[in-house]
Amino acid sequence: MADKRDYYEVLGIAKGASDDEIKSAYRKKAKKYHPDLNPGDKEAEEKFKEVNEAYEILSDKEKRARYDQFGFAGVDPNYGAGQGAGGFGGGFGGFGGSVDLGDIFGDLFGGGFGGFGGGSRANPNAPRKGNNVRVSVGISFMEAVHGCKKTITINRQDTCPECGGSGAARGTTPETCPDCRGTGRVTIQQRTPFGVIQSQQPCSRCGGKGKIVKTPCNHCRGTGRVNTKKTLEVNIPAGIDDDQQLALRGMGDGGVNGGPNGDLIVIVTVRPDPMFQRDGYDVYITVPITFSQAVMGAEVVVPTVDGKVQYPVPEGTQSGTTFRLRGKGVPYVGGKGRGDQYVKVNVEIPKKLTRAQRDALKAFEDTLKDDNYEQRKGFFKKLKDMFKD
Repeated sequence: MADKRDYYEVLGIAKGASDDEIKSAYRKKAKKYHPDLNPGDKEAEEKFKEVNEAYEILSDKEKRARYDQFGFAGVDPNYGAGQGAGGFGGGFGGFGGSVDLGDIFGDLFGGGFGGFGGGSRANPNAPRKGNNVRVSVGISFMEAVHGCKKTITINRQDTCPECGGSGAARGTTPETCPDCRGTGRVTIQQRTPFGVIQSQQPCSRCGGKGKIVKTPCNHCRGTGRVNTKKTLEVNIPAGIDDDQQLALRGMGDGGVNGGPNGDLIVIVTVRPDPMFQRDGYDVYITVPITFSQAVMGAEVVVPTVDGKVQYPVPEGTQSGTTFRLRGKGVPYVGGKGRGDQYVKVNVEIPKKLTRAQRDALKAFEDTLKDDNYEQRKGFFKKLKDMFKD
């Protein structure tokens, strides 16, 4: 526990960071230490787990509030277990007689803080949902546009198949802890010059579980849970964008005491495309055309996310002109319709002309007049008006 780093330090953000700043910091750190990008790097794997743990706490308003107030003890009831209540000795001297810290912190958190108050009276053997498991998957731009299937492998905690999660060997059952009588908490009293201070902490005999396993299951060593590796095929819907998430219900860690499984959260990372750019459901592309095509007009080949199409570039098209191809963009996720594609043409000026080409171009230029150049005509008119005085 002593080596546990501050969650804000893990993500590299200030304590007052906004939700968007937390999410952005998590995304950068998760990409940096993702196992797929650091194969065989145990240090990166540990940092990836550390980043996920920090994000899970700081992205949840209630957990973050408890962490800001009480540190790790606010989000992990077992943190610092066994240290006793000496740290509170005399700290509440203004209260006469016996003071129950559970009542104080229960009022602050509405009875929901696990280390005191209502949390101490909660049934440790009540069904609880398993933790969510997060995993990142990288896909190409075209896979995001059209949808795809990806095979992923996850590590999760499942209920032990041998003991059914009880932790006890077959033919035996856990016994109610005599010290805490199954509550998982014990009351500690400390006398001070101002009275008796009363607090609660996890029962050291049963570890806060409320039950004692005398004959542990050999398969899970009494924990009731086993680490498993599972390979899944994930359907990535057409139109998904970078950093969006998919939730696979019930595919996370197994529940505790018969509770439901957690969820598998798939974070999608879309690799940039060398040709297309995306903005929402619209797609943008720049297509180079020749000087002659721009002057005389032509049918040019335009790439789209669905393949090549012929597009009629009109006569006299200027460099930088943008055309719109309706319905050629990205499909809407889970709905009908799709965005548009915007094609910006860039007129490329030829280089390395031969003498014959230069002479032909000069002869062509000599046949043109100011009326052939709208922008030049307008420019010189403004220039003339500017200096006519």
